[in-house]
Amino acid sequence: MSRNLSQLYQSTILEHNKNPKNFGVLETATHVAHGKNPLCGDNYTLYIQLDAEHTIVDARFDGDGCAISKSSASLMMERIVGLNVQAVLDLCASFLNLVTTDQEADREALGKLKIFEGVKAYPVRVKCATLIWHAAQTALLRSGETVSTE
Repeated sequence: MSRNLSQLYQSTILEHNKNPKNFGVLETATHVAHGKNPLCGDNYTLYIQLDAEHTIVDARFDGDGCAISKSSASLMMERIVGLNVQAVLDLCASFLNLVTTDQEADREALGKLKIFEGVKAYPVRVKCATLIWHAAQTALLRSGETVSTE
């Protein structure tokens, strides 16, 4: 990771950890999933509200975890509101490819989420960064289930 990207990564992680976006319970959620990472202690519930056209009108997360998991969740919340279900599932696939494989990811669609690319060099941290993304897939495909990174 270049020095500039590393600095952006660190500042973004710290900012979203300190001031996470869309943090809290969403009482009007239509889809919910719980994710936990026992290795790190990350423990989040993801709430998504869809409208009649299957567009995300609100998304929130609640719980506790490390700075990487919290900032990944916060950045995801900013990115998915306004997208339809298939676009979110595609974004999840791109993000997971970015941080877990050497396959090409849709970097344009990921926007500032690209800063997480460097976590693939740290396998324990990959689980932190991807937890909320797996929870989003679960919420949209099998609402109510728990995701574990064990």
